[in-house]
Amino acid sequence: MTAQLNHTIVWSTDQAKSATFLAQILGRPAPTRFGHFDVVELDNGVSLDFADAEGSIQPQHYAFLIDEADFDAVLGRIRERSLDHWADPMRRRPGEINHNDGGRGVYFPDPDGHYLEVITRPYGSGAG
Repeated sequence: MTAQLNHTIVWSTDQAKSATFLAQILGRPAPTRFGHFDVVELDNGVSLDFADAEGSIQPQHYAFLIDEADFDAVLGRIRERSLDHWADPMRRRPGEINHNDGGRGVYFPDPDGHYLEVITRPYGSGAG
């Protein structure tokens, strides 16, 4: 038996704004519409399906594995937008990146406070 994540719903106060934000930060194509969702497609066949919430948003964490060249581009877009960003999930190292597992990583918020992370090496894959 195999199991693969296909999609997940990301609750938002403005789904179009949040989906567009993620697509732009990650350098993805513009979101597409599917039913009442704004969908951001990722390279591994998984999609994030943004939907408007009826109430408060419970922030979630979403981590994206990207390559080194894409990391430079994403970090550049984070800095161009003057977004808060941290090297660590506890937000103790503001304005920095990490070098976990011999790669690079950074945490930053989306418009609804979801905690986004980009990394260039999976956790546990190399020197720390």
